[in-house]
Amino acid sequence: MRTLLLHGLGSSRGIWDRFESRAPDWLELWDAELPWASAGDGGWSHRSDPTGPLARALAGVDGGADLVVAHSFAANTLLELLGRAGAAETGPEQIRPAMAPPATPPWAAVPLPRAVVLVSPFYRSAADDFDWAAIDFYLNHFHRILEEGIRVSAPAGLPAEIRVAMGERVRERIGPYGWMRFFEAYLRTPFLPVGELALPMLVVAGDGDFAARPGDGRALADAAPDGRYALLTDCGHFAMAEHPDRFAALVADFARPLSPLHAAPEPILDTHLERT
Repeated sequence: MRTLLLHGLGSSRGIWDRFESRAPDWLELWDAELPWASAGDGGWSHRSDPTGPLARALAGVDGGADLVVAHSFAANTLLELLGRAGAAETGPEQIRPAMAPPATPPWAAVPLPRAVVLVSPFYRSAADDFDWAAIDFYLNHFHRILEEGIRVSAPAGLPAEIRVAMGERVRERIGPYGWMRFFEAYLRTPFLPVGELALPMLVVAGDGDFAARPGDGRALADAAPDGRYALLTDCGHFAMAEHPDRFAALVADFARPLSPLHAAPEPILDTHLERT
């Protein structure tokens, strides 16, 4: 089962390493280093539409991705891509050029996945849920999210002051335009046609995530016709790195019905997965 892994803003494909070492063999794993990686140059953010890199990543999977596992900002960007595809009317097959933004690029008709796992997506169900306090938090505490990613992926014993400095450096690489692309995507979430996305969707949240609120993840799963929700305890924004065994079990349990029957092992899930 071809599975594409998409990292979030200021992260890298390495954030999936622990999950990749624990994922079942019947998942054929692909990953992509997206332009908003921690070592990126920021040029991607000068375009108002960030869905292009995701569409190219999808197009790069030989035979098309059956499952996409997307984290944080990439999860939001994937939601936009799916919404633009008119998934409810056409099924998870291809993006309709008529639904693409102006000056449709040649990669607009890309194969879409049969199912998605969204890890710590940013979501608000109503525009009124955003206020000035939300802008203040995500602007002035943005570096904390980046530092958390460094903390969970760096070798043990990395001094806190170095972690802080690294987080600030990544923030500078992302820059104001990158932050704007992130927050614009967040602001658009109340208007996404989540209720029209017919494909199976699993939303994974951490009960200690200070960046993407767990309750908002549940609201996203509730809004999707085939949405499911899993809350990991003692977990923050990076479930795949913080609890790779539990995360791998969740993904396997969710993906198993989509896999060839001969490849389906017995369930190994020890975290409750809810159908909403």
